[in-house]
Amino acid sequence: MTKHIAVLKGGWSAEREVSLVSGAACAKALRELGYQVTEIDVQPDIAEVLARTRPDIVFNALHGRWGEDGCVQGLLELMKIPYTHSGVLASALAMDKPMAKKVFEAAGLRCPKGRTASKAEMLKSEPMKRPYVVKPTNEGSSVGVHLMQENTNFTFTAENWEYGEEVLVEEFIPGRELTVAVLNDQPLGVTEIRPKVGFYDYTNKYTEGCSEHLCPAPLPDDIFDSVMQMALAAHRALGCRGLSRSDFRYDDTNGKNGLYLLEVNTQPGMTPLSLSPEQAAHAGISFHTLVESLVENACCGSP
Repeated sequence: MTKHIAVLKGGWSAEREVSLVSGAACAKALRELGYQVTEIDVQPDIAEVLARTRPDIVFNALHGRWGEDGCVQGLLELMKIPYTHSGVLASALAMDKPMAKKVFEAAGLRCPKGRTASKAEMLKSEPMKRPYVVKPTNEGSSVGVHLMQENTNFTFTAENWEYGEEVLVEEFIPGRELTVAVLNDQPLGVTEIRPKVGFYDYTNKYTEGCSEHLCPAPLPDDIFDSVMQMALAAHRALGCRGLSRSDFRYDDTNGKNGLYLLEVNTQPGMTPLSLSPEQAAHAGISFHTLVESLVENACCGSP
């Protein structure tokens, strides 16, 4: 009997447009593999829509808040529908960046020094010496991220900060941007990202031609292996399943001590410009195989 897959995409997070592209690509691949597919642009009535649709499995292609932070995962648990990617706890931990940092540090993984600051505190004075990075505590895809250097034009104000009352502030790690996808508890490789202008922000991530991806990353063997192992350790520390992607900064003037884990994405992008499918392809895993693997490993339960 052909399995019926509901692909959840869109939603109403800041990453809606990226999710629509990811979802469309995954739905196309699943249809070509012979599955019955229903694409759902998620709205607040998603429980009623799923009850009518009655899928065998949900492919979660949502990105950002409400779709990647444990909310939809909890709903699917209640409805007893198996779903792809990480469960409630891992999703919630990964999206809450300050909490994820505590988990990583407890697991012995090096992260940039940082702290949360209130919006009111940020409006009064700078929280640390420049350069530093300002991030929302619970957004993905570099939404709302600002690199505060000596010549930065961005000024934190009540009007231009729309990401809640808490802000994550971290020291800036100079050097190189690295990322590792982990699929079913196996790291796939290391990619170095080189933005052509500025840092790897939302625009550089999702605009064709704005960044160069070097896969595999040109790194010494011991550093390459260390990044892979750190990504797997982060994946396991959070309790991720299916596919995750860990992002790093590497200060190559300091050897292994220059490796810093930034965050883990439990719903990595699946767009034509996304890093995880690109890394999977280099490891010999086609996009169709990647998508089908996630469906085959879908389940309903912790973590």
